[in-house]
Amino acid sequence: MRFRPCAYGRLFRLSNITGDLRLSASPLCRVGASYNRGFPLLFARKLTMQSSGIVSKCSGRDDVCSGKVVEPGPELLSNIPTITADDSSPPVEKRRLELLLEGNCDDDSEAESFKDGRSEDVDRDTRSKAFVWCRDFLSGSWKTIREEDFQISIVSGGLSNLLYLCSLPEHVHTVGTEPRLVLLRVYGAILQGVDSLVLESVMFSILAERCLGPKLYGIFPEGRLEQYLPNTRMRTEQLSDPTISAEIATKVAHFHEMVMPFNKEPKWLFGTIDKYMDQVMKLNFVRDAHLKKYKKLMKMNLVAELESLRELLAATPSPVVFCHNDIQEGNILMLDNKDQPSTDKLMLIDFEYSSYNYRGFDFGNHFCEWMYNYTYDQWPFYKATPENYPTREQQLHFIRNYLAEQRRHSDIPTDQAQIEEDMIIEANRYALASHFLWGLWSIIQAKISKIEFGYMDYAQCRFDAYFKQKKLFS
Repeated sequence: MRFRPCAYGRLFRLSNITGDLRLSASPLCRVGASYNRGFPLLFARKLTMQSSGIVSKCSGRDDVCSGKVVEPGPELLSNIPTITADDSSPPVEKRRLELLLEGNCDDDSEAESFKDGRSEDVDRDTRSKAFVWCRDFLSGSWKTIREEDFQISIVSGGLSNLLYLCSLPEHVHTVGTEPRLVLLRVYGAILQGVDSLVLESVMFSILAERCLGPKLYGIFPEGRLEQYLPNTRMRTEQLSDPTISAEIATKVAHFHEMVMPFNKEPKWLFGTIDKYMDQVMKLNFVRDAHLKKYKKLMKMNLVAELESLRELLAATPSPVVFCHNDIQEGNILMLDNKDQPSTDKLMLIDFEYSSYNYRGFDFGNHFCEWMYNYTYDQWPFYKATPENYPTREQQLHFIRNYLAEQRRHSDIPTDQAQIEEDMIIEANRYALASHFLWGLWSIIQAKISKIEFGYMDYAQCRFDAYFKQKKLFS
């Protein structure tokens, strides 16, 4: 998710993407001018996982580094500067400083501290690093522009990545084929681990060569530079548009037909869930707000529930295909290229979770995403609308377009009515796996991610949806 790399809309600020380690307070209790918002790929580069080049500073929501709580000693505390909340402070930062001065650092104040919305500025450190990356990996005029002329703006923040639009100033002309605009993707907390980043880079390159994804201009430990494709950001409610849904189904079918040079055993789904579960059961939240929500989630007996889910899906036939695993509106570009045929306006992007997996997961996960709007500007920065889950007719519309595309490349048994019924059961049962996986994922993110998002609230929302869905399709 992940979340919302909103097809290039607005992004959350990244404050720290360096690998050094220093003491800092949690977001509510930040001291000094060290902006640590550590970054996203919403999966954390670590919990007890490997770092892929970015070591988040100890400024997490629970003052965590590699899963441990940092207790400041006297020698560190003596070096903490006096802080004041003056009129020049950004609104959100100023409010956090005020809360610190008031001694209000451990109530359920995530909502309070973000009441003014997300921060939007690109901090100086990120700007400097972006300039160096563009200079080093791009050609032509990117090699000669001055840093003060370099232009960068926040695009959109996923729950997994931070996205920035980097551009040449208008008065600087290109000297060759270099792009004027590029998309900078900075990795955040990646729960998938380093190996998944390597695989994603390979996938990205292959799909770019097949014209199924943006071009890759540069890759480095902290992120990568991609082709910027002019687009209109897709909104959650557009997923239910019949024309758009039909094209998404076609794109998914095409994606599923690809043969990729990766392990073709369907180990990703339960391998990832099991890994997340193990981490969730070992978490030790410090903030009272998180601890209360964590204890509430633990009362659901998730370990036993996982075994129930495993048995249900083992009894639910679903072919193994190359899956995207995160088909939500933020990972679908609505291309602005007027030369594209009217039936080919969309492009799937963001392949960090792609792998060989059960087909039903892509269906069920996509249907779940109809309910969640991640562009909501106020805490908890998402909005759930359960009634937007696709109806039977909407699901059939998607499935029929998927099968129509498949039929172009292979023979399909003639009893389509039975196939459709089986696929509806398949999709809705695997939707349970989507709720379960992203629910666990979000609990971990609450501990390690620096992205401004109500992760614990979102986890509760996904597990509530899981149990409602289970009553209907188990």
